[in-house]
Amino acid sequence: MFPLETAPLPGEELPLRIFEPRYRDLLTDCLAADRRFGVVLIAAGREVGGGERRCDVGVTVRIARHRKLGFGQHAVLGEVRQRIRVLDWLPDAPYPRAQVQSWPDEPGERVSDAELTDVADRLLAVYRRLAAARGVRAPTASIFGELPGPPGERLYALAAGAPIGPADRYSVLAAGSPAARLAVLRDVIDGLADRVEFELNRARGQE
Repeated sequence: MFPLETAPLPGEELPLRIFEPRYRDLLTDCLAADRRFGVVLIAAGREVGGGERRCDVGVTVRIARHRKLGFGQHAVLGEVRQRIRVLDWLPDAPYPRAQVQSWPDEPGERVSDAELTDVADRLLAVYRRLAAARGVRAPTASIFGELPGPPGERLYALAAGAPIGPADRYSVLAAGSPAARLAVLRDVIDGLADRVEFELNRARGQE
C-alpha cells in the first residue's frame, strides 16, 4: 500500500517520484510480481516517515512505466484501476500493507444520459465563468465530450477533470453506487461554482 496526499480515481494515470527507502522496497517487490499496489488518501499526517492516518477506501494502481533517475530516485507512471476497500491494516514491513477487497459499484437507481449531461454542463459552466473573468477563450463542450463506458466510470472521468481537492475527490471515490456518485459530484461542482463566484466577487471588490 502507498498512502498519498491525493485521491486517485479509476481511469486516471498516476505519476510518482519514489525516493524513500521503504517505497523503493515496495517498488522492487511490485516489479518482481504483478506490478500492482494499492493507494489510499492520507486523512492526517504525511506519507514521508510514516505515522499518518489513512483512509479505508482506495484504488489499485498498476505500474505502466518505470525509470531510474539516479541517487536512489525512481519515476513511475501508474494506471489507476479498480476501487478497493481496506479490511485490515497490517504491520508495516517495511512499507504499509493491508488486506483489501475489490469494491465494484453497488446497485442503485439508474443514472441517465440526461443526468450525466447535466452534471457535465455544470462543470463546463464553471470553466466558462472562469474563462470569461480572465478574458481568455472559453472551453467548448468537446472538452467533456461523449465519455465512454458505463455511468459510474464516466462520473469518475468527470470528477478527474474537475479542479477539486483531495477531500472532494475522496467523496466521489467513496460513493457506493453511480447514483450516489452523481449526487456527490453535483454537490461538489455546485460548491466549486460558489467558491469561484466568491473569489471573483472578492477580486472585483479589491480593484
